[in-house]
Amino acid sequence: MFMPPHRSASLLLLALLLPSGCAAQDAALRFARSCTIRGVSDGDSFRCTDGRRVRLIGIDSPELQQRPFGPQARQALLALLPLGKTVRLETDASQIDRYGRELAYVWTGATLVNEAMVRDGWAVIYTVPPNVKYAERLAQAQKEARTRGAGLWSERGFDCLPSDFRQRRCVTPP
Repeated sequence: MFMPPHRSASLLLLALLLPSGCAAQDAALRFARSCTIRGVSDGDSFRCTDGRRVRLIGIDSPELQQRPFGPQARQALLALLPLGKTVRLETDASQIDRYGRELAYVWTGATLVNEAMVRDGWAVIYTVPPNVKYAERLAQAQKEARTRGAGLWSERGFDCLPSDFRQRRCVTPP
């Protein structure tokens, strides 16, 4: 089948641009999502005004039942994400957890909220591959928080890690 040279050149150009165009579009979509805060559930999850539930990637904060640490972590996240604030959501490889929540790195301006929660001692790292984009950054923040005795590190708030508490490996004293 004969194809005019200008048409074959156009198809070749389209074929060359399509992969990079899709990659650029995919990268843009990682930041394209925004959310206006409707409520903060605990120290690592919140709701958007459009009904979406969001779980911060790479961190774990005490459960609300881990008193007084869980409510303190929730208050810390609420201070970073006040009701009505609009934030940017950045996804990683896996975008939804088993509970149907959106998994995201959350940005307010230049602040990575996930990192701020760890750096300030209100959450610990919780790396679940394949979502590892900022794992090293979060690990460094935890190392510094622990060394400084920031947040719950000063109160022995992580003697019972949230993941251990959920699996009933330990209990938090009343």
